[in-house]
Amino acid sequence: MDLYHHTYQSPIGPLGLTGNDDHITGIIFDPRTLVTMQSLPDIFLQCMAELDAYFAGSSRTFSFKMQQSGTDFQQTVWQQLLAIPYGNTISYLQLAKRINNPKSIRAVGTANGSNHLPIVVPCHRVIGSNGSLTGFGGGIWRKKWLLEHEWKHKYGTQELF
Repeated sequence: MDLYHHTYQSPIGPLGLTGNDDHITGIIFDPRTLVTMQSLPDIFLQCMAELDAYFAGSSRTFSFKMQQSGTDFQQTVWQQLLAIPYGNTISYLQLAKRINNPKSIRAVGTANGSNHLPIVVPCHRVIGSNGSLTGFGGGIWRKKWLLEHEWKHKYGTQELF
């Protein structure tokens, strides 16, 4: 199966999209070495259209096919990330409790950081127990931007943090 790469220009900087004919497999912040391919499968066009709608504030969900490799534990954490509603946040401890393993808070944080599909598998919606913005592979400023963007389009105000 062919692998494809494309640089998508977003309001939070370029995002590298990776995937194959059937699935998007990664979203990379600051894709400095990613070469954009001329011909892309339909899944990339759908992904970019859905990202456009998300960034425009007209869509809160993603329906394109995505796939990422990981351990059973990581897959469980990533599934829970998908259950966090748009414009809401939970703590790492709350996430650990959702998977019935409150002592796994550090492992949950590690799995959250191993998510290869940020934004669409919304790891940015997980914050510290004290409400602080902690840990995000795209930088805290992007996490803040994404949360305020969702807050603005859900509640009509942008200042959250």
